[in-house]
Amino acid sequence: MATMAKENTVLDALRTALGDAGVRTSADALDYFSNDVYRGGALPLAIVRPATVEALQDAVRICSDAGIAMVPRGGGASYTDAYLTQQAGHVLFDTGALDTIEIDEFGAVVTCGAGVTWAALKTALDAKGLRTPFWGPFSGIAATVGGSMSQNSVSHGGTAHGISAQSALSMDVVLASGEVLNTSSSRATRFYGPDLTGLFTGDCGIFGIKARVRLPLLPILPRFECVSFAFDSFADYHAASRKAAMAKLEESHFGLDLALSQGQIGRQEGMGARLKIAADVLRRAPNKLKGVAQLVQMALAGESAMRAGAYMCHFIIEGFDQEEAAHKARLLRRLLDGLGREIANSIPTFVQSMPFAPLYNVLGPGGERWVPIHGVFPHDQVVAFNTAFKALVASRQAEMDKHGVWLGTMFSPVGSSGFLYEIAMYWPDARTSYHVTTLGEDYLAGQPNFPANAESRAFVDSFKKEMIDLMQSHEAAHFQLGRAYPYQPRLSDQQKALLGAIKTQLDPKGLMNPGALGF
Repeated sequence: MATMAKENTVLDALRTALGDAGVRTSADALDYFSNDVYRGGALPLAIVRPATVEALQDAVRICSDAGIAMVPRGGGASYTDAYLTQQAGHVLFDTGALDTIEIDEFGAVVTCGAGVTWAALKTALDAKGLRTPFWGPFSGIAATVGGSMSQNSVSHGGTAHGISAQSALSMDVVLASGEVLNTSSSRATRFYGPDLTGLFTGDCGIFGIKARVRLPLLPILPRFECVSFAFDSFADYHAASRKAAMAKLEESHFGLDLALSQGQIGRQEGMGARLKIAADVLRRAPNKLKGVAQLVQMALAGESAMRAGAYMCHFIIEGFDQEEAAHKARLLRRLLDGLGREIANSIPTFVQSMPFAPLYNVLGPGGERWVPIHGVFPHDQVVAFNTAFKALVASRQAEMDKHGVWLGTMFSPVGSSGFLYEIAMYWPDARTSYHVTTLGEDYLAGQPNFPANAESRAFVDSFKKEMIDLMQSHEAAHFQLGRAYPYQPRLSDQQKALLGAIKTQLDPKGLMNPGALGF
């Protein structure tokens, strides 16, 4: 009774602070927000959606005074238990209404609310011919700026400018006390003394809830070239990717194996997507004749670009004019000569014209459930890990066949010194409320459906842990740590003591996203 009375008091206080629309407690809402892409967790007491930083502060103070755990959520496209806990009764903070965008063209800075999606930010900046250095993951139609800063993200702009964290100038973070901490003492640079902004990147929200993020601005480079290569061996693919990442000629590049290229990526090429690609190619072509020629080339290539080799690498190259973009493409071809063969550029052209595709890939191409597992490796461990991973898969192939599990892999550089190796795992299983709400009934009506499959789900969970252990044995780092990847076991005693002291200083009651990063 006492617990229920306390919870009702907290709910009443939250509704007073945020209004009834800002506090959700319906069974459907609690169920949806207790699931991510991969699985479900314990039910929250409530979901709050503050529309201003001041409202966020009020809600945090209410929870803190009551000793109730607080879990932040961005766009929700997580699969690492980032906002899922096994302890019920927390308050989940949906930051999606913190969606203001303030563009300072003269100062070359944009300040966005933590809930701004990368797609919304791109739309606002496109209108002014501007962009941020890193400008979003592939899931940017849902992924938020604050979520990417908390989790660390790769993709668009990554080869040229690094991961999401490297594009943050400063942040406003609401601490467990309800106070706002600004992470920089300078509006001009992030680097004025010790880097406090860096402390709050990749923290999974354990130090506080991000309210605003400031990012630098660059001009959009209006011309581009897309180039693709196929490789018959992983070693050749890795060698090419490493050389390209060192040269930094391209805006971004990514690689796919044959299974993923024909499956998840291939399925995006429906008629609607192709028409949009055609319109965008013509719009951005320096002259209409060249645009038509590129469309003809893509049409002739058809589906062959999806199965041109065991591994395929795709590059998006940008320039101030077409001559610069073409010159960079020629240098790239020269750099990779002898490692692979050039193929039709359909896939990077698709990605360049539709950088934030709908989240259809939260299910497999046949309606299967999906979860990715990744590691960021030093280059001298990459080929060794790939060999060990293939051996692990071979040893589990009979079980995979029994459970209907199949795999695909995707790759991208992380600066010049890191290589991201991502494994996508698919298995037949029932959808959750996350999939139904995210994709909608109309889309799902045309997709295969599966009954609940606890046995295959348990195998996937066990196999996933084996993969992570194998990655760790090859010195992998991880992004989007949440509660899925090991972090504290890799820390020295001094590192643990330092982070523990910071956590205690900022969150003395341990209420901010408890369990994430092992805290």
